Amino acid sequence: MASRFHAASTDAAIAAENEFAAHNYHPLPVVFSKAQGVNVWDPEGKQYLDFLSAYSAVNQGHCHPELVKALVDQASRLTLSSRAFYNDVFPKWAEKVRNVFGYDMVLPMNTGAEATETAIKIARKWAYKVKGVEQGKALVFCVAENFHGRTMTAITLSTDPESKDNYGPYVPNIGATSPSTGKPIRYNNVADLEEVLEAHGKDTAAFIVEPIQGEAGVVVPDEDYLTKVQALCKKHNVLFICDEIQTGIGRTGRLLCSEWAGIKPDMVTLGKAISGGMYPVSAVLSSKEIMLVVEPGTHGSTYGGNPLGCAVSIRALEILEEENMTANAERLGKVFRDGVAALKSPIIKTIRGKGLLNAVVIDEAAASGRTAWDLCLLLKSKGLLAKPTHGDIIRFAPPLVITEEELNKGLGIIAEALKELPTAPQTNGH
Repeated sequence: MASRFHAASTDAAIAAENEFAAHNYHPLPVVFSKAQGVNVWDPEGKQYLDFLSAYSAVNQGHCHPELVKALVDQASRLTLSSRAFYNDVFPKWAEKVRNVFGYDMVLPMNTGAEATETAIKIARKWAYKVKGVEQGKALVFCVAENFHGRTMTAITLSTDPESKDNYGPYVPNIGATSPSTGKPIRYNNVADLEEVLEAHGKDTAAFIVEPIQGEAGVVVPDEDYLTKVQALCKKHNVLFICDEIQTGIGRTGRLLCSEWAGIKPDMVTLGKAISGGMYPVSAVLSSKEIMLVVEPGTHGSTYGGNPLGCAVSIRALEILEEENMTANAERLGKVFRDGVAALKSPIIKTIRGKGLLNAVVIDEAAASGRTAWDLCLLLKSKGLLAKPTHGDIIRFAPPLVITEEELNKGLGIIAEALKELPTAPQTNGH
């Protein structure tokens, strides 16, 4: 039903967005009007299973009633104080984050990209104040095919032309290539990082990496990759930063994905599901030694640490534990991967992932030229929502509240769609 806030129909919503909003996204042609748990409804009332979870932001499920209650209760009491003053929720949230994740201190922000920026600022300052790097010389390295956000620092880290072309000049002294050789630092390649740190370790502040590369297509590294990376960083006195914005908060079957490797990075960035998709909250976690290089007035955010976001985030972390969502992600992730493999579809080249962060790689030749986008349109028509990433890859990441029955329903839809794909309509979508 149309209102001041809600478009009257799917067509009306899409037309208005195309007319009045910048075209910086290419959405699947479905309009979310209402959602609960794993289910989403469009303005016409058609129901879908959400297998993207807002890029893993709604791990706790859409509109979890306890999160709605936390939001409404706090919104009617106090929403914003800024950090010019204390408020009575932020300290409780900071303590909760310390107790849940085991890091001494937290610096609050709002979005994932802000957490990336903040972590790199802290690392550079640590390099100058603690490590003794000459002013203006600090380096920060990452790997190729990464995704750390859309701000200038984040796209400087990126190697994706779509993310960074025509946005230069970029931030100096950070990136995924060796300054001396120009060679890329490849993901899951310890030798590449070792070569760079042997040459530049003295001036290197930090190395930032995703424990699983999400936007690149759910690329899972070797089991010992992160362990060896951590050892190299320690050897060269380089801060090891794990970007857990998409992989954290139970998504992969561990509270933090880095736990699979048995490591504790020097810094962790969090966002998305730390507030259950209810309100933007992000964070950088680290030790007192590192975090206290940040002094009053040297970094901040008007909304960072606001009482509304903090109240929601406290409840989001409680719900994750109370409802055993992390264990559910590990168990049902295996059910999903086994279920897709059991289809034995020639169209699926690869199924990979951990927990409920998974992806399939599509063989377009076996699908008579149909693409991952075509498959997603077919899935949508049958009531399941997923989105391609990098051409021939589809990410499947439902909310962690999903039941085995709902997961099996999704597998049934995927099976049907794969059978029909070779004769399905072809589009020029991507």
